[in-house]
Amino acid sequence: MPVAPHGKHLIASEWLSGSKTFETSPAHGPAHRFAMGTVELVDVAVKAAEAAFEKYAGSSREERARFLDTIADEIEARAADITEIGTQETGLPAARLEGERGRTSGQLRLFAAHIRKGDYLDRRHDVALPDRRPAPRPELVMVQRPIGPVAVFGASNFPLAFSTAGGDTAAALAAGCPVVVKGHEAHPGTGEIVAEAIRVAIEKCGMPAGVFSLIQGGDRSVGQALVQHPLIKAVGFTGSLAGGRALFDLCAARPEPIPFFGELGSVNPMFVLPRALEARGEEIGRGWAASLTMGAGQFCTNPGIAIVVDGNAADRFVDAAADGLKQVEAQIMLTDGIAKAFNAGRDQVAQSGAARPVMVAKAEGRNASPALFETTATEFLANPQLHHEVFGPLGLVVRASSAEEVEAIARALEGQLTVTLHLDENDVAAAKALRPVLERKAGRLLVNGFPTGVEVVDSMVHGGPYPASTNFGATSVGTLSIRRFLRPVCYQNMPAALLPEDARG
Repeated sequence: MPVAPHGKHLIASEWLSGSKTFETSPAHGPAHRFAMGTVELVDVAVKAAEAAFEKYAGSSREERARFLDTIADEIEARAADITEIGTQETGLPAARLEGERGRTSGQLRLFAAHIRKGDYLDRRHDVALPDRRPAPRPELVMVQRPIGPVAVFGASNFPLAFSTAGGDTAAALAAGCPVVVKGHEAHPGTGEIVAEAIRVAIEKCGMPAGVFSLIQGGDRSVGQALVQHPLIKAVGFTGSLAGGRALFDLCAARPEPIPFFGELGSVNPMFVLPRALEARGEEIGRGWAASLTMGAGQFCTNPGIAIVVDGNAADRFVDAAADGLKQVEAQIMLTDGIAKAFNAGRDQVAQSGAARPVMVAKAEGRNASPALFETTATEFLANPQLHHEVFGPLGLVVRASSAEEVEAIARALEGQLTVTLHLDENDVAAAKALRPVLERKAGRLLVNGFPTGVEVVDSMVHGGPYPASTNFGATSVGTLSIRRFLRPVCYQNMPAALLPEDARG
């Protein structure tokens, strides 16, 4: 039977409706009505999270790991319903939703295994030295402890992996922090099903009801109330630069400022070095076209800019990329708003006078078609507008006249999630010169690949200097992301019976 959402908020294990509603705008299938979030609901949810904090933070790592595993089990038990409504709401193909669901349950299980091992606690112990002169030393024990209730904002482009039970929620729950999620209005039905999976897991594992809440939709006042609530201790956000920066500023302006972990935007530049460009530039160009258009270009790691040294090999690279893009038909975008913003961004590049169109295919309504532009290093360096992300299948080739101009571009880059180097053996010397510059610009450097796959593993870094993210020392993917929701506490001369269980190892 077709999925029929009830359209309510989940607040501390209770499904609650509201007086105001909003209607979804699905890519296909029926529209549904959902209760709209309010400032009052935010207050109820956050106070419930605070009431749950001490018990949940005091639970054992094994209890929290079992909770995370159970959430994953419950999500998988609802696989068919998630795929059905997720494809309707977003227009994403079933295979993409199924893969993203696997990533979501997989990262929950990864965090369960991670906290069972306990390495993330970074326990340190300095024994007492009572006979030390000129003064004795006390016994000191340090361990990482959960910070308190966490606010998470669902992302538009990942209805599962960066939303209701996505990476931010998984990391916070693993750390011992209750979570209040503001769901994204682009896929509230998907969020509702996932929230029900969490609610059942709470019941099965005997967790406090306030450990999780989902507030659907709502205007800007709801998000503002959430980040400004005095009981919220950190925020996880994936979204636009403008929206994220506004929330970041609110967090900083609070009487008690709190960390805002925002992943905001990136053009993920590729440097195609000369020998690789000469030997296999056409192959790289075709691969770039495929990466640019994957998922209609709606990935935060979409490689939007390619830097090459001008010449015949660069011509062949551009021609191959353009030919590859011409084979891609119009693709439906996640929301009407995203499609509109893509069209506006593409037109702004076209009208800038700083970039020449190579191929531009236009589409109507919620669809998007690829676009390819090229410019010179001089124009790129003089026009910061060209450095900005256009969220969708748009590529910009920057033609440099020399290795010196390539380095100048590298030094002028803003913070990025990723930077890619395409190189052959004879390019290694040039890559060595660029690497110290580029590692200051991005959280992940990769060679001879495309950045649109983000592995959910211990060593992954998904973050980078501003404006890629608001905290360059953090990641939103991988087990290191748990550290965002922990703080070190030192216990001096504390009897073992008073120490937290995790500090007694």
